[in-house]
This record gives sequence, structure tokens and C-alpha cells, in this order.
Amino acid sequence: MDQQAYVAIGIFLVIYGIVISEAIHRTIAAMIGGVLMVVVGIVDQHEALAHIDFNTLGLLVGMMIIVSITAETGLFKCIAVWAAQKAKGNPVSILLSLALITAVGSAFLDNVTTVLLMVPVTFSITRQLQVPPIPYILTQIIASNVGGTATLIGDPPNIMIGSAVKELTFMAFINNLAPIAVIIMIVYLPLFVMLYRKQLHTTPQLKQRIMDIEARGLILDRKLLVQCLVVLGLTILGFFLHQTLHLESATVALAGAFLLLLLTGEHAMERAFTKVEWATIFFFVGLFVLVSGLIETGVIAELAARAIDLTGGNVAAASMLILWFSAIASAFLDNIPFVATMIPLIQEMGHSGIDNLEPLWWSLAIGACLGGNGSLIGASANLIAAGLSAKEGHPIRFVAYLKIGFPLMLLSIVLASGYVYVRYLL
Repeated sequence: MDQQAYVAIGIFLVIYGIVISEAIHRTIAAMIGGVLMVVVGIVDQHEALAHIDFNTLGLLVGMMIIVSITAETGLFKCIAVWAAQKAKGNPVSILLSLALITAVGSAFLDNVTTVLLMVPVTFSITRQLQVPPIPYILTQIIASNVGGTATLIGDPPNIMIGSAVKELTFMAFINNLAPIAVIIMIVYLPLFVMLYRKQLHTTPQLKQRIMDIEARGLILDRKLLVQCLVVLGLTILGFFLHQTLHLESATVALAGAFLLLLLTGEHAMERAFTKVEWATIFFFVGLFVLVSGLIETGVIAELAARAIDLTGGNVAAASMLILWFSAIASAFLDNIPFVATMIPLIQEMGHSGIDNLEPLWWSLAIGACLGGNGSLIGASANLIAAGLSAKEGHPIRFVAYLKIGFPLMLLSIVLASGYVYVRYLL
């Protein structure tokens, strides 16, 4: 490697360290790192722009707009209260119901958006039942990462992988990842009950308060709700058919977003744009340029060659290495920058001697998404849920989360290892 490669590695490691330490907001750090790659001449501006994955960005922006407008109808509050009433106000049953809703929502809305919608509603329900909210928030964090594993749009790492590998369609993600996500949730639900049932007790009077809420009354705008559901349904249908229609997933999401804005009028547009998480979008931009420096200087190619040497070019060994390495690394490094680094590495492994990359892509997706459950900083959804909980006066401590999240994460990766081996490597 030449001098520029070492400079690129230095910039990358410094910025990564800042992101992990949270000494500076991660978006600012990533953008500074990306700009530095251009300023010092590692990549020029044209190369930097070429490495930005606008399909990932478009998909995120489109879904954020659709979900932000749908949230204004009160639909998500209504669903949460309806679930609590179906559970007869029983705190343990509500815990499981909200975890399942979070998992399903994370599969089709993305896990960051889902926790943003679910956590405030959860606090409202736990206040009325006078039960501790932390068990509910922890189970929803874990469920969001498991549910997000199941689809192309469920978790940012999947969006990035699907955008980088055109053969991995929306249906391919569901066919390959939804089964293991379902298996893990089935295993987790009784464990959640074992962990928290002793903490969750309330009185018949408080249960009745939940039952007395008029769930339908939480819907604030029925006309808007119909419009949102129609557009959301068309958008999800578009994801299923996007390969047949020869459309990128970003085109589908943005078409749905702007169709909904057309139906709702200009007054909704500015509100919707303010709800887009622009900090997340620019974080991705900075990351793509940051990683481009490693690609252009040959660092990624060198890492790929060493990985092939380590595994002997064996697909099974490479898959298990990527699965476990992704899980452990994603537990302590935000899985988004980790996956941004791994994608070109796996692509280079394909150029260097491994013909069948599909098991490697699924191993990366499973490891990165499930690994996010390993610690409080493992995924964006974790950090957002923890931040919302702290604002309500219930901070989630790093070690307290680690005691629950890390063992559950290891269990999920053991299950995933068996799944990957049986499905792809036998």
C-alpha cells in the first residue's frame, strides 16, 4: 500500500473513533471525514459523488415522508391502544403485543421510524398502568432489530446491501431473511416473559382505564388515513414488483412519497420535509465518501485478499466469518458505518476468487442487523429509543442493556449460524 492508502486509513480510523465515542455528532464527524478525503486528494469530487449511493438515500427519504404523514392521522397510537385492549390490560401480554407490533412495523416501515412512533405510545400506556417502562422499551429495541432483519427496507444495513447488489430484490430479502427473523422472535417471546413477568403487575382498576379508552377516537383525520393507507399499500406492492417493473426501490419510495404529497396538498409538504431525518441522510453521504477513500486506494482490495487467504476461498468458512464478525462488530460499532465498509470488501472477494457471494451477503445482513442488539450503541434504533426514554426520565444504562441485549444477540447468531449453514452451505 502506498502513502495515500495509509492517509486514508488514518482518516477513516480517526472518524470512526469519533463516531463511536460520540465526542462530536456522528453526522458532523462523517461529513468532515468525507470532505477530508477530497481535500487531501485521496478522491476527487467526481469520484466522491460517484460513490454516494443515491438509491439508499432516496429510499430512506421516501419512506420517512410517507411515515411522517401517516403518523399525523393517529394510526400508530390507535394500533398500540387496540393491542393493549386485546391483551385485556395485562402488562405481560401488552409487553408481548407491543414487541410483535414493533417487529412487524420494523419490517415494513424501518426500525428507526418504528421506535420513534412506538416509544411515546408505550410511555403513555405504562403511565396509565403504573408499571416500569424500561422492560417495554428494551423488548421493543430488540424486536425492532429482529423485525428489521426480515426485509429490504427494514433496517438501514439491508437497504445498503440491496442497493449495492441489484440481484437481491425485495422478495429475495423476504424469502431469505424473514424465516430466520420469525424463528428468533418465536424464541425471544417466552424469554421476554421469563425476564420481566415479576416486574409487571398492576391493579384491576388501572387495567380498566386502558379498556375504557376509545381507540377509534385516536384517529384524527380519516380522509388522510385512507389516502396514506392506499399510498403505503401501493408503495409496498411496488417494492414486491420493482424488479419486474425495472424500477429501483428508491424510485418506488419517492413515487409513493410525492403521490401522497400531491394528495395531501402543499400544506403537508413543509411539515413532512421537517420530519425527514436529514442528519441521518447526511451521515450516509459522509460515510459513502469516507469509504470511497479506502476503495480508491486499494485498502478494501487488500483486506479482501487477506480474508480469502484466511478462509482458503471456502464459501462456508467465509460466510461464518462474516456472520460472526459482523454480529460482534455491529454490537459495539454502529452497524451502518460497519456495513458501508463491508459491502465493497465482499464485492472485492467476488473479484478475487469466491464465485457464490449470496451466502456472504445474507450473512452480512443477518449479522449486522441482529448484532445491533448486542449493545446500546449497536444500531441507530437503539440510540433513538434510549434518547426518547431518557427524555421521559427513564435513562437506559449501557451496562444494564448489555446484560440483556448481548446474551440475546449471541443466542440469535447461534440460531442464524444453523440457518445459514443448513440453507446455503449443506
